[in-house]
Amino acid sequence: MLADLIDINKYYNGRQILKNISLSVDERDRIGIVGVNGCGKTTLLRILTGKELPDRTTERDGIVSLSSRTSVGYLEQMSGLDGSNTVIEEMKGVFSELDRVMERMKELEGEMNSTAHIAPEISEEYSRLAAYYESNGGYNIKVRIRTILNGMGFSESEYDRVISGFSGGEKTRLAIAKLLLEEPNLLILDEPTNHLDFKTVLWLEDYLKDYKGALLIVSHDRYFLDKVVTSICEIELGQLHRYKGNYSAYTVLKAEDVKRRKREYEAQQKEIARLEDYVARNKARASTAASARSREKQLEKMEIIDRPIDVTNRPNIRFEYKLEPPFDILEVKDTDIAVGQGTEKKVLAEHITFELKRGEKLGIIGENGIGKSTFLKVLQGMLPHNGRVRWAANVKLSYFEQESRNLDPHNTIIDELHKHYPILTDLDVRSLLGRVGIKGENVFKQTGVVSGGERAKVCFALMMLEKGNVLILDEPTNHLDLEAKEAIEEALAEFEGTVIFVSHDRYLLNKIPDKILEIRSDGTEMFEGNFDFYLNVTEKRDKEQREVLEAAKAEKAKAEYMEKKERSFKSKQQRAEEAKRRSRMKELEDLIDKNEQKLAALQEELTHEDVCADFELMNQKCNEIQLIRTEIDQMMEEMIELDL
Repeated sequence: MLADLIDINKYYNGRQILKNISLSVDERDRIGIVGVNGCGKTTLLRILTGKELPDRTTERDGIVSLSSRTSVGYLEQMSGLDGSNTVIEEMKGVFSELDRVMERMKELEGEMNSTAHIAPEISEEYSRLAAYYESNGGYNIKVRIRTILNGMGFSESEYDRVISGFSGGEKTRLAIAKLLLEEPNLLILDEPTNHLDFKTVLWLEDYLKDYKGALLIVSHDRYFLDKVVTSICEIELGQLHRYKGNYSAYTVLKAEDVKRRKREYEAQQKEIARLEDYVARNKARASTAASARSREKQLEKMEIIDRPIDVTNRPNIRFEYKLEPPFDILEVKDTDIAVGQGTEKKVLAEHITFELKRGEKLGIIGENGIGKSTFLKVLQGMLPHNGRVRWAANVKLSYFEQESRNLDPHNTIIDELHKHYPILTDLDVRSLLGRVGIKGENVFKQTGVVSGGERAKVCFALMMLEKGNVLILDEPTNHLDLEAKEAIEEALAEFEGTVIFVSHDRYLLNKIPDKILEIRSDGTEMFEGNFDFYLNVTEKRDKEQREVLEAAKAEKAKAEYMEKKERSFKSKQQRAEEAKRRSRMKELEDLIDKNEQKLAALQEELTHEDVCADFELMNQKCNEIQLIRTEIDQMMEEMIELDL
């Protein structure tokens, strides 16, 4: 066990945020922490890392226990970075201890070379340091730094950039890279995907799957949680409930758990009512007073079950339409995405061509700044454009704008709906707002002061009233908590009309669309499936391209080698040396091939249930994998040196 929390409580301004929370983290745990905004997720991480203290009432509660072998790495926004360092200086700083070891080894080498008689203690110290340096990956430092930085989206041209000039998102990516290089055996990440693009998130997911230590992750990225974690901890009403499996499994298990707790709650309430009724009827009578007192004590000792949160309290969003459009609903041909006017005009993407049928759901993806939001406005005729955008007759568009700029910030929420639909009564408006999750006095708050999630819900309420048969949405889940995200997903899945949406939410992109349109600077491509289908196609294509490039590179290297070999054979000694080199190259190739086969076999064993269930066996396999990878890297480096 790496960490153990026992009966953690925390109060803020008299309100209890965390109630008797207990959590154990073992060596290979992959735990995702979820819950509504403000439920205490980050507070729990800060208590675990010692940045905050729990509120203790006795010596037996509020205990945070870390194993002596636990090393904790904690990602907070822009944490752990020296702004005066360059990127490469910051990354090399992780290995400062190994650098000191290497410096001492060089000193010892100098002493050994300067004397004919080497003292035993010097030889012993050198051997010990050399073993330590090698076992801790000292000879692979450059490769490790380059691999991590490249995966996190930093090219070699950025290695000499000073960190103080980075944006917040770049600093977050760099902080993650530094943590991955440090390799703590308990890695704690708070919203790690917030500033990452698709490519970087996918790389991070793959990297964390093979991470040797435990993971504790707070995230609203459900697709990320599905790919990385093996259990979900939900904080709800201050209490923590743990579920086995990834996020998708949690949604099923939680629904079943709520039903069970609701049955237990209702059964206890009936029992309480029965006991209270018996006490009320029998307390005053001498013949039954004793049994009444007995039931009173029974009531006092009873551990009251909290009423479970009813999942039906989440937003109830439903989109409907009355006007049926034709089957062929949209044609886009040779359309450009551009910003600016005249000489300042900049084309972001061009020659976009596709068709959409009634009832189809299209997800649009692309790099930041490629013009996805602009394209949605082009489709609606809100911006001038080249090419053709032709909608069929009887089409009624309903648009969700991600920053809710269509709302008057000075209007109250209830007045905003009255402005658009003055014939509705206050009761009608409040009833509709209640369905989307805006209740009580919140309806009288100005739209400009409420959270982004609340503004999004107001926009959804307006869309429900508009009854458009084509929904166009720009990042609809950006500001929503998990319950609201699930509600809007359910609404879009059940909507029988046409949906066009832009999103970075891969869970949404996987669940809703039957087509994915990728917009790139060099053109667009339509994929006939959801996000997983898109990934499969692009990954297969990338793999084939890499194989072609590697084959071409190998062929070029072979030709250069043959040319070099012909020039080099000038003497018997050179030929002998070349034969020796070829023999060693062949030996290394065979060893690498055998090691790669062993590596594949071990990775396959990690998927077996008997291995997953046995921690010591799992840890043994992981250590063997790391050892083989190190051996392969060393042999590859030797091959490179032999080929020079």
